[in-house]
Amino acid sequence: MQEQTTDGATHGKRRISRKKRVVALTVLLVGIAGAAFAYWTATGTGSGSADTGTTAGITVHQTSTVTNLAPGSGTQPLSGKFTNTNDGPVYVTAVAAEVTEVNDALGDPVDGCSAADYTIAGTGVVGAEVPVGANVGSWGNLTIAFNNTAANQDACKNAQLVISYTAS
Repeated sequence: MQEQTTDGATHGKRRISRKKRVVALTVLLVGIAGAAFAYWTATGTGSGSADTGTTAGITVHQTSTVTNLAPGSGTQPLSGKFTNTNDGPVYVTAVAAEVTEVNDALGDPVDGCSAADYTIAGTGVVGAEVPVGANVGSWGNLTIAFNNTAANQDACKNAQLVISYTAS
């Protein structure tokens, strides 16, 4: 079909009827709406979730026995094992320790003796996975010493030290 202009000339264009334009536009809009609906629907289907869970702390146990600490008597080793109550092994980089209390036989603080009278040294490197269970794995390479100071340290006789351990 040729189009005729107001000046009477004809051109080689095809004339699209108004009805066909409306149908084409409607098909286009429905296609866009369908694509948008499909996009939002597709992202919502088949999705899921997963939890990585948490790791409970592990317990550090000292298995070495420290006896007869005296000012200037040298160092004694600290070593031990772990209790891991998790569902699987836990990687431990190192164990750190510090004297947190100095008590008498009843568990009361000792006047005149403090954590500053003792030194814990070394690097408690573990660098391994600790398996699930009680008294598993191992750590060591820490030492404890009774500092020999100029002060009277008689209050420290028969003291019981509380050593706090931290696994990282």
